[in-house]
Amino acid sequence: MNWFEAALLGLVQGLTEFLPISSSAHLRIVGQFLPNASDPGAAFTAITQLGTETAVLVFFWHDIVRIVKAWFGSLSGKVSRQDPDARMGWLVILGSLPIIVLGLLFQDQIESVLRSLWIVATTLIVFGLVLAVADAVGKQERDLTRLTYKHGIFYGLAQAMALIPGVSRSGGTITAGLLMGYTREAAARYSFLLAIPAVFGSGLYQLYKTVSKEGITGPYGLPETAMATVIAFVVGYVIIGWFLKFVSTRSYRLFVWYRILLGLALYLLLGFNVISA
Repeated sequence: MNWFEAALLGLVQGLTEFLPISSSAHLRIVGQFLPNASDPGAAFTAITQLGTETAVLVFFWHDIVRIVKAWFGSLSGKVSRQDPDARMGWLVILGSLPIIVLGLLFQDQIESVLRSLWIVATTLIVFGLVLAVADAVGKQERDLTRLTYKHGIFYGLAQAMALIPGVSRSGGTITAGLLMGYTREAAARYSFLLAIPAVFGSGLYQLYKTVSKEGITGPYGLPETAMATVIAFVVGYVIIGWFLKFVSTRSYRLFVWYRILLGLALYLLLGFNVISA
């Protein structure tokens, strides 16, 4: 049964990681309805995210290689730091700092109290409303060639808020991008690139702890977690292409309503003791 449950959670991770609806919240919620009826755990979540981020590497491979080459070229002086690709490399590094620092400072809280479903329900609704406002008032006139270092920091701070399940890593960065005037597609694309260092750092750290020190915590062992990670990769790759096409022509209204309805449903389930927080 654990294999089936892990496969289902890997599917959920792949479906929700890149949408502004919070994959960690969905793993937390779905876990309550499985026979184990327990939190899959922060380690399981972080490791399966390695699968979806590998999908980002594959999908944006040519872009990433070009950015990395330009960034290294800027270190040696062969490429100007104002080159768009070199600057993107620096902006990804700069934007990754907030989530790294805050993730280390609040690691214990992230892995325990912040995973309460009461908090998840609240953040789903509150940040869904914030996304709705950003989508409505954002000028949507900037593309990524106009990304500044100040905006890179704001993007990074928004991504760091996703340490709280229910906020959504893509949702936070996309909301920030819209409020700063970036197009829906530009905000989504940068959110994918910005997540690479943070997610790989967190996932590899959790994998290291799992293999060498603590053993995996929660109901799923390392083999089940590995299978879930592979499933998340395959599904996530498909979702990236679909999502970028979707937001190029449509608003985020669908995801806003989904977040609000899911948060309200979660309040009802918790209030009537159908599931445990």
